[in-house]
Amino acid sequence: MDRRTFLGQTAATLATTWTGAAAARAEPSTLQTPAASPAAAPQVVVLGAGLSGLAAAYELEKAGYAVTVIEARTRPGGRVLTYRDPFADGLYAEMGAEYVDATDEFDHRFCKELGLKVMTARLYDAIFVRGQRFKMAEFKRDKLALPYAGTEGGRLFGQEGAYLKRLLALIKDPETLPPEVLKLDNLSVVELLAQEGAPEDIAALFTYTQACESTARPHEMSALHLVRSHRRSFSEDTDEGRILGGNDQLPKGLARALAGQVLYNRPVRKIAHDAEGATVSFEEGGALRTIRAPRLVVAIPFKVLRDIEVTPSFSPAKTKCIATLAYGHVMKLAMQYQQRFWDEPGSLGQRVFTDTMLRRLYHFSIDQPGPRGILMSFTSGADAEALGRMTDAERVRTALAEATKIWAEAPRHFEGGAVKYWNEDPWIRGSYSFEGVGQARDYLEIAAAREGRVHFAGEHTSVHRASMNGALESGVRAATEILKAAGA
Repeated sequence: MDRRTFLGQTAATLATTWTGAAAARAEPSTLQTPAASPAAAPQVVVLGAGLSGLAAAYELEKAGYAVTVIEARTRPGGRVLTYRDPFADGLYAEMGAEYVDATDEFDHRFCKELGLKVMTARLYDAIFVRGQRFKMAEFKRDKLALPYAGTEGGRLFGQEGAYLKRLLALIKDPETLPPEVLKLDNLSVVELLAQEGAPEDIAALFTYTQACESTARPHEMSALHLVRSHRRSFSEDTDEGRILGGNDQLPKGLARALAGQVLYNRPVRKIAHDAEGATVSFEEGGALRTIRAPRLVVAIPFKVLRDIEVTPSFSPAKTKCIATLAYGHVMKLAMQYQQRFWDEPGSLGQRVFTDTMLRRLYHFSIDQPGPRGILMSFTSGADAEALGRMTDAERVRTALAEATKIWAEAPRHFEGGAVKYWNEDPWIRGSYSFEGVGQARDYLEIAAAREGRVHFAGEHTSVHRASMNGALESGVRAATEILKAAGA
């Protein structure tokens, strides 16, 4: 189905298909609960049909709850977005969340339940930085040096580790950090590296390694986060994968399992909560409608929640967290080529780490036969923001020019491209979250904490933040909170 012409329904038609839980609580409405609906079932309203909201609703529905999911878009998935329409020969591209790591417990659990297969992705096989080219195998074997001062030969990610040894030695128990480490939350990554004697090039390289993965700039990122997460950071050897046939099958599968319990095209405008439950006001067919339930799960990005009226206000700590939690800039660019020249003898590689504006450039169509293929770029931080100021046509032209620096033959085979800049998406307004300066010490705990009968889910509330795995985990956690509160 063309995503731009997703099935629309009028308010009158939608009213007749509401779940019993939604209809029984709707105000001002004269709708009656259908006789067949489980009117006595405990009720929960979930805001957002991204992976976190869907996972929470899915778990609660299995436990016998009457769940209503309210979604502003006309599709499920949130940041999970698979494009098919723009491409030829059945090609597709992930324009949002992409990777399923081998250790992603919740990704694999839900894929297994829904009968989805996870396909291993390619590892980095080439590097193109500061105009120099390296094939990864030779780079590692011969311990070649990157053109960055202070780096260790044969290593790409984690070069900052050499300058963190003093601080890492202070950590005897990761669950009980010493004061000297905790106070690093007041420093940025750039400030910490300078303090520990690292050359400026180490911070410059970090911009394209971990900061790029976080969609941030090093001067925005908490030094405490860097030290605390260093041993489990992303690297060129991370075992990644994707869902065969498209990641959107996961949210679509969860949405199908929930049947008519997901209500689309209903932006939420107000939340009122008290000791007995919560009332949500949302737009429907040009009118403002309300729905009330004893429990509410808020599973939308904090950047969007900032513009929703909340009465009474959440606690001061939660309100501050919602207002200031850091989000980066991120863009995906998919370029269709008539021929897969990156597979030809003499090509630098299929998956290239680069300091060009494209940052991560890789062959996406590894599971699809045929001569045509898609090169995908994941870019973030300052480069995504710069591209974001361009039109889509300019973004694609710039992407082609940057790809040509790596593969001179790219223009001969180029057929077109598609772009998704998440910062201009009205229901996301940025990338996933990251721990900014002053936010690594307690923001995660604050973001995840419930407020009375209001529970919170989303990657920003998970220890596995910035991932599909984290979104799913947070939804399961929120559902578990509700079940425990009910004595289940």
